[in-house]
Amino acid sequence: MTFSFLNLKIPDVKLIIAKHYVDERGYFLESYKESEFFRNGINVKFLQDNFSHSVKGALRGLHYQKNPKAQAKLVTALKGEIFDVAVDIRKNSPTFGQWVGEILSEKNHKLLYIPEGFAHGFCVLSEEADVLYKVNQEYSPEDERGIVWNDPEINITWSTNKPILHEKDSLLPTLKNAENNFIYLH
Repeated sequence: MTFSFLNLKIPDVKLIIAKHYVDERGYFLESYKESEFFRNGINVKFLQDNFSHSVKGALRGLHYQKNPKAQAKLVTALKGEIFDVAVDIRKNSPTFGQWVGEILSEKNHKLLYIPEGFAHGFCVLSEEADVLYKVNQEYSPEDERGIVWNDPEINITWSTNKPILHEKDSLLPTLKNAENNFIYLH
């Protein structure tokens, strides 16, 4: 098996550790293999890859796309280190408003699977970071939404109190005021 799949405190979010093979040239790993992901309950067909380069202290998020263009994401850090966060925004979910976070880095080879119905964000811990994430829906500007990074009811423990933000991210609403059409169906 090329991957280890671990449940987090919000079971629909999965931490995935890619096995890597080291030799004198460096290392090799598979970052995604549909058959293994499907076998482990991640039955998502990814359609688009996104790449971001950010500097230390940059915070991107908390972002999501509403239905019918909601996105599941598979996130990894290709360079550097990030604190990656998923917030459950599915109404009636037993974990609504709760978050999970993991450190993803070029050294630990971890990936975070975030299903539809979650807001996503990350903060850069290293001097710079390159982040790649696969999504199962193409970007839809008219369906893009978000939640302010420091919503006191969610209370995420970020690595900084003064992140570098895009202006639009600093103006996002709190979860209770955000436009959200996700319903928990389990």
